[in-house]
This record gives sequence, structure tokens and C-alpha cells, in this order.
Amino acid sequence: MAVYDVIVVGLGGMGSSAAYHLAARGQRVLGLERFGPAHDRGSSHGGSRIIRQSYFEDPAYVPLLLRAYELWEKLERDAGREIITLTGGVFVGRPESLTFSGSLRASREWDLPHEILDADELRRRFPTFGPRDDEVALFEAKAGFVRPEATVAAHLELAARHGADLRYGEPVLGWQALPDGGVRVATGEASYTAERIVICPGAWAPELLADLGVPFTVERQIMYWFQPETGVGPFQPERHPIYIHEDGAGTQIYGFPAIDGPHGGAKVAFFRRGGQVCTPETIDRQVHPEEIRDMREHSAELLPALPGRFLRAATCMYTNTPDQHFVIATHPEHPQATVACGFSGHGFKFVPVVGEILADLATSGSTAHPISLFDPRRDFAA
Repeated sequence: MAVYDVIVVGLGGMGSSAAYHLAARGQRVLGLERFGPAHDRGSSHGGSRIIRQSYFEDPAYVPLLLRAYELWEKLERDAGREIITLTGGVFVGRPESLTFSGSLRASREWDLPHEILDADELRRRFPTFGPRDDEVALFEAKAGFVRPEATVAAHLELAARHGADLRYGEPVLGWQALPDGGVRVATGEASYTAERIVICPGAWAPELLADLGVPFTVERQIMYWFQPETGVGPFQPERHPIYIHEDGAGTQIYGFPAIDGPHGGAKVAFFRRGGQVCTPETIDRQVHPEEIRDMREHSAELLPALPGRFLRAATCMYTNTPDQHFVIATHPEHPQATVACGFSGHGFKFVPVVGEILADLATSGSTAHPISLFDPRRDFAA
């Protein structure tokens, strides 16, 4: 008989949440992570992630976001630490841009509170912004940011509190479905069996989930921190919202207030900009001068005072699907396996609700949450 009910592979954002939700339901959980807790070698790091409800990617995500907000607040209460900060958010572009029009569509479809700001009103409300005269913004008061490292740490602490056996520095080499319906997982240290498995591999999805048939692409992405020319005062969270800006060519950047004190600077990055295709082993962790210059030029188009002194940068990986929607499902060939991957650079805000969904799927084989959009059997060529 297996010692464990469920093995969770990967303890980043999604895996740590799954381990917590499963353990909280009384499941005997083994969590396996190739690095240490809340590490910076994958995709769940960088100090901040945007959270928002007016979702321009697809209004179908909004019900999951509404539940995620409830669970973010619960996580803060249960863990006794600050994780989510609401600063408001502006989504800026020309009226026809996806960033603006998609946000407006989601807000109207789900009756989300929002305001429309023309360029003059955006400048007046938030003097750090300098939009073009033909640009508009959707303002969402409930937007803000979450702390990824604190999120992962909180979920891991709560999972352990509920009895989960969490093991670090133990890479998973492979897994197999057993004839009796269980699973076997091999690591560099041992072999484990359980009744079920939840696989949250991040950038290791092409390796561990090759049999899904999903054409994953792993891309190198960069996060940048600048010291604004004005100092961080005007960029404080109570004065400066999170933002996403789309220029006339369709290039999007996103950014944050100065959330780490007077010397932490303000973070900015490209959003969904084609990065260098890589693997976790081949990713270039060095950030090059021409990349910093490119970020400086693009961010100055919206925030003239932002790109002052360059402070630092960090790399991460996006594991993309062709349609940029997630993969969350019971494995089509192995009902004892649940998978969550391909979050395509916009998944972290869903971490607590994805953990809940994975716990549903692993314990009952179904969930009340709407996840048909994330079926790995969908037509990626459509």
C-alpha cells in the first residue's frame, strides 16, 4: 500500500498551492522540488506579480479571478503575512488596442467596477504617466500586486502544517502510471509510489509531460528595476498604480510602483514579447546592455521619469502554449495524473485557485470551476 495519497511534482507557485489544498483536505501528500523552497530558478520569483480582474486575454478567466481574490485574502489570514497589495491598475493604449479594448470587454461582460480615463485625465490622476494624446486607459481599483516568493513560502508552510512531506533538492527524473491505477515517481534519491500524482513542472513541462502532445515553448524573459529620475516618492504604491501599456506596434510593457523602499527602484518588463527560446539548462542568465537600453526606451514612452539609473535585472522563464491559454486537466491517458502547466507568463495571479482546482481533480476527478479552456486536447492550430 502506498504511503502517500498524492505526490506533487514541482513546488513553485502552482505546486505549492496544490500541496497546501490537498494536505488541508486530509490527503497524505509528498511534495518534490528540484531546488529549495521559494527559489529563483524557475518562474515564481522577482518580488511582484500583477493581479487584476479586467482580463483582456479572455473574459472566461474572470470567474477564476474572482475566486482567486477570495483565496488570496484567505492565504494572508491563514499565513499571517502580507501577500497582496491593491494599488489600482491602468491598462493603457489606443482605443482599439487589446490592452484597453480587451480590459473594457471583460469589465462590461462581468460588470466589474472600472473607469475610462482619457490621456489628460490619466496625466492628472497619475502624474508619473505621460501617455500619447490618442491613448486612453481603463482604471481598475481592485488591481494590484502579489508577492511571489511570499506566496510560495506561505503555501509551503501551510502545507507542512497540515502534514505534507516536502522534500527539496530532489529532482524528479520521471514518472509512470502503474497497472493498479497508482503511480511511481523516480528521483535522484529514491522511488516513490502513491495513488495519484499532480504535476506542476513549470519550464520542465516539455520533459516531464512530453506525452501530452502539447507544443510547449520555453522562453527567456527579463525583469528590470530602475531608480526613477524623480526618486521613488511619486512612484510609491499609494500614488502610482500597476500598469500595462500597449504601443502602436502592439508591444506591451508592464510595471509596478516602487514597492521595496527608497532604494529598491521600480520594476518594469515586457509583456508577451517574444523571448529567446531556451531550456532550464540553456537559459542565458546574464542581462546584456542592449536589452537594458531597449527596456529603457520603451518604458520612457509612457513614464518619462522611470528609466533613471539602472539598478538590476533578473531572468525567468515563460512556458508558453501556442494559444497562450493554460493547461489544467486530468491527464487524457492516465486518470490518476493531474497536470498544470503552460501558464504563458500570465498565470501567477491564479495560483490559489489553481491549487484548489488541482486538489478537486486529484481527489474527485472533476471540479466545479470552469476549466474547459485549458483542455490539453484542444486544437492548438485553430
